[in-house]
Amino acid sequence: MALTLLEKVGIAFILVVAVQLVRRLLQLFYEHAVAPALRMNVDFTKYKGTWAVVTGATDGLGKAYAEAMARRGLDVVLISRTKAKLDTVAADIEAQFKVRTKVIAVDFTSGDEIYDTIEKELMGFDVTVLVNNVGMSYPHPEYFLGLPDKSKVFQSILRCNVHSVTNMSLMLMPRMVENKRGVVINVSSATALFPSPLLTVYGATKAYVDKISEDLQAEYGRQGITVQCILPGVVATNMSKVRRATWMSPTPEQFVESALKRVGILQKTPGYYPHSLLVWSIQLMQSISPALCLYIIMQTMLNVRERARRRYLS
Repeated sequence: MALTLLEKVGIAFILVVAVQLVRRLLQLFYEHAVAPALRMNVDFTKYKGTWAVVTGATDGLGKAYAEAMARRGLDVVLISRTKAKLDTVAADIEAQFKVRTKVIAVDFTSGDEIYDTIEKELMGFDVTVLVNNVGMSYPHPEYFLGLPDKSKVFQSILRCNVHSVTNMSLMLMPRMVENKRGVVINVSSATALFPSPLLTVYGATKAYVDKISEDLQAEYGRQGITVQCILPGVVATNMSKVRRATWMSPTPEQFVESALKRVGILQKTPGYYPHSLLVWSIQLMQSISPALCLYIIMQTMLNVRERARRRYLS
């Protein structure tokens, strides 16, 4: 029995999706298993005795990156807002990993004068690794015009997410380029890769992080500099408000160890295998039906917004 035109189109569509699925799964297997096993990633132990600078270093991903660098023998500069928390984390790192630490207490949501302070504090340091981790999001998902005190919140998000990456890179990359060695890890977000309504400004700032990382790697990759952009999904941190780690929402330590295996292999990556699957699934849905994808994301964000509103009102 001959197939109708509609049936032929349906079969062709299923084959295309199946081929894309197999291709992507094989690609993910190479990126997350084969390449790290072959040690194609950056070996951070070769930077032992030099300094890693980590912003937003007192909890979450920043603290995990600081500990991971110390575990590999690097001395660590911890930069964040609260001096007491910085001192506690620094003491723990020194006791556990027997490396040197330095703390710099600044508020990345304040003016650009903080970068003069940071630069003076880092004078003479041999910095080979920069982790631009500090970031800020909305208190909860909300419409662009509906967020309370929106002008102040948006300015703080811009300073924390955009100015920090730009200014810290401007400060520390010249010495890296001069020495023809160095790693810059910029922490973006999966929201940069697909629509993020109700987190509009946050998503836009994270798209900036993705873009500047891509182009810096193009400009300086041949001069011994590795620039990687991490675009994670949900990690169990204070910022995400997820308290319990799961397979899809790992602990910061689990996430960072996974992400570090991909430095030097992938210029941009969600950093964690389940997050890569999630991003690919959303992008596949978006390629098939952008309207349906946007509808699902919008409804999800509205549900999160409503739960947050009920929590604040209770």
